[in-house]
Amino acid sequence: MANYKRKKISTILKYLPLIILAVIVLFPILLMIANSFMDKGEILSAYGIMSSDTEVNSGFMKFKFIPELVTLKQYYTVLFRKPNFLVMFWNSVILVLPIVIGQVVISTPAAYAFAKIRFPLRDQMFYLIIVLMLMPYQVTIVPNYIILKKIGLLGSRSAVILPGVFSALGVFLLRQFIRSIPDEQCDAAKIDGANYFGIFSKIILPQCKGGVISLAILSFVDSWNMVEQPLIFLENGNMHPLSIFLSDINNSELGVAFACGVIFMVPAILLFLNCEKDLLKGVQNLEIK
Repeated sequence: MANYKRKKISTILKYLPLIILAVIVLFPILLMIANSFMDKGEILSAYGIMSSDTEVNSGFMKFKFIPELVTLKQYYTVLFRKPNFLVMFWNSVILVLPIVIGQVVISTPAAYAFAKIRFPLRDQMFYLIIVLMLMPYQVTIVPNYIILKKIGLLGSRSAVILPGVFSALGVFLLRQFIRSIPDEQCDAAKIDGANYFGIFSKIILPQCKGGVISLAILSFVDSWNMVEQPLIFLENGNMHPLSIFLSDINNSELGVAFACGVIFMVPAILLFLNCEKDLLKGVQNLEIK
């Protein structure tokens, strides 16, 4: 009995840091969901100090998890009384989908070349891609701005989509995934007369489904949350995505901001829940070889 208690305590202590970390990570999400079902007066009484049009400003902020009166008024305001939200939601979709599809289409054959085809300076070029991947986006945003202005794309959606399509992370992720496919399979296909395209389409693609899905998820989350690119490259505010709308609305209506935040994270959560296994399988191959 004493051994059982010691083992149980040891297990609790082992997982306690993970439990604490999970609570810290989930706290703002649960708070946002709970507050999205509160009315304006209740939100202002708790967070009035954060709002610019506050009616109740006590000078102190209180966290509330249980609404006094559950209401869908904030969601009604967002979906039916504020058309800007839906417009910018579709702006996000129009920007994000081409970026995700473009990254998959370009990164997959590039990763295949770096993983399975021998050519001069292959390894040196791949390590250059790693360097580009490690550079923060702010380093390249000025050269991108100058190039886009020179070619006349500044102010159009292509100014956001084209730089996003060429992803160093996508090439790195899929290259590591494709390297796990045995070379013997490619060699056997060559003996049977298959060319590079045949090997890629019949041997590589069917086996790197997990890597492609992982790239699509990571690309979607990164593009769905982008702020700097549309702010700098899109001069017309009517073309801005939902991520920028959230930062603007936080300055005025906190209740609507909570509802917007919940709706904003639903696509990413659904995508993750449906593709969790493929994402984990793809990330497990992130080892430089």
